[in-house]
Amino acid sequence: MHDDEQHGPLAGFTVGVTAARRADELGTLLRRRGATVVHAPALRIVPLADDSELLTATKELIDAVPDVVVATTAIGFRGWIEAADGWGIGEQLLDTLRGVELLARGPKVKGAVRAAGLTETWSPASESMAEVMERLLEEGVEGRRIALQLHGEPLPGFVESLRAAGGEVVGVPVYRWMPPEDIAPLDRLIDITVAGGLDALTFTSAPAAVSLLRRAGERGLLNELTAVLKGSVLPACVGPVTALPLQDRGIDTAQPERFRLGPLVQLICRELPSRARTLPVAGHRVEIRGHAVLVDDELRAVPPAGMALLHTLARRPGWVVARADLLRALPGSGTDEHAVETAMARLRTALGVPRLIQTVVKRGYRLALDPASDAKYADS
Repeated sequence: MHDDEQHGPLAGFTVGVTAARRADELGTLLRRRGATVVHAPALRIVPLADDSELLTATKELIDAVPDVVVATTAIGFRGWIEAADGWGIGEQLLDTLRGVELLARGPKVKGAVRAAGLTETWSPASESMAEVMERLLEEGVEGRRIALQLHGEPLPGFVESLRAAGGEVVGVPVYRWMPPEDIAPLDRLIDITVAGGLDALTFTSAPAAVSLLRRAGERGLLNELTAVLKGSVLPACVGPVTALPLQDRGIDTAQPERFRLGPLVQLICRELPSRARTLPVAGHRVEIRGHAVLVDDELRAVPPAGMALLHTLARRPGWVVARADLLRALPGSGTDEHAVETAMARLRTALGVPRLIQTVVKRGYRLALDPASDAKYADS
């Protein structure tokens, strides 16, 4: 599509980013494709060297060597080794890890393991924790001690399955997720999402999803947030583990086949434009996106009140929509129908082609759908 080449496939769409780690990278990928990005970290990561829990866990592993160690993230594994060095027990930790079955979740983690001068026993090509779990269960975990380098929160189902099969699982909390120190951006993101100001909301870790839902619950907005994530806002997760907290609330999520930021952005680039409405109106091609409109491939920014009116008119293109119905659609709508006329005037100005919307005297407004299209869109 030539308009995508001109503006980017995400031009006119607003995407929320909840990531703490790699948020800049994800934001850049989205902006490069035309999106407006709203970022609010749902988490912060506690620095390793301050974490007495990790020191205690590391000493316990050195004293009582486990049978298996599972390394789950490259940044976490590197941080663990660096922290142990800082505490003066780095060599002891490396000696311990040389003598155990060391499983590395995927190529990046394998790279971190090798960089530490170690060799992994096995690593799945898929980066799938499910595959790591299957291998352990096939080998048999009865009576074995398994140390699991945690992502920050226990991996859903992983620990439970190993314990059910008779394994002893010891968590190694390499970094911990905490609520952000400044909660205001997260609150703003929740407010924007609930108000319909986002087209997609991205999640790159399960703890971020948990944190967002928890905060919405504390503010009494969990039901409203759940409703929009089931409806107008696309929840896009980097993978199935990340999606679990949302699925627990009955929210269906979109996920790429490869659990990476690049494929996540490609997925959003496919999904959002496919949700946009394209209509032939008054001899023009009009594509209605999240907060902007393409009129004959020219991107026109539209204020929120105007977008609310346009989405309402586009639900029944060509049909007259009463002022009272349009008033109800306006954000923070009052009872004065004059607000509709004001917003409509601004919308027409923003679109640059006033005749796209017709005033029907004493009845309301309609999108001036091209006559040949009337039958085609009449029932939509």
